[in-house]
Amino acid sequence: MNFKDETSKLNIDLTPQMENKFSLYYENLIRVNSYMNLTSITSLDEVYIKHFYDSLTILKALESKTNITLCDVGSGAGFPSIPLAIVRDDISVTIIDALNKRINFLNELKDTLGLNNVSALHKRAEDYVKEARSSFDIVCARAVARLNVLCELCLPLTKIGGCFIAMKGDKGKEELDEAYKAIEILGGKVKEVISLDLPNDSGYREIIVIEKIKECNFKYPRQFAKIKERPL
Repeated sequence: MNFKDETSKLNIDLTPQMENKFSLYYENLIRVNSYMNLTSITSLDEVYIKHFYDSLTILKALESKTNITLCDVGSGAGFPSIPLAIVRDDISVTIIDALNKRINFLNELKDTLGLNNVSALHKRAEDYVKEARSSFDIVCARAVARLNVLCELCLPLTKIGGCFIAMKGDKGKEELDEAYKAIEILGGKVKEVISLDLPNDSGYREIIVIEKIKECNFKYPRQFAKIKERPL
């Protein structure tokens, strides 16, 4: 796969500097993955398609938005936020993850890549909302939990007029059907669902965009155990 050619289809003009950062990202991901479980996908082509390119598909949901704040909930090894930060230095990225060793990896990575627009915090979403409720233009999550659970973690962090973007696979619309009640309770409204195929028949992506149209009750989010046990 020619990564530059594929990213151009997402209206990304990949510079040599960006290409170098993706190369360093891959090297560091594989190096750290040898002793820390970050990803089961390790081959060069697969990482570039299934992690890097896939992460960048979120740009289809951002339209022409510039100079925005974005929170990536449960980012893991930095997807989708680190690839996004590499190609869009106008986006101020906050990453939260419940596992501190992943946050340590991401903080070292952002320094290695020189990403001054990224901060990585050891936080759980349901706790972080106490200091960051309604703070972000965009809140996103990729492969973290089912949509009705994610909505309660992510919509409270989203500004009114902003969007929660869930990156899902081929069961995205099925998850959306069971999440409508949660979306309504939490002040959201489905804006669009973007469907696309990854290059080289590498998978299918549904990007669910939920606009925050009103503030939700301050009792949300509940603690994660309760959210998981009784989703809205």
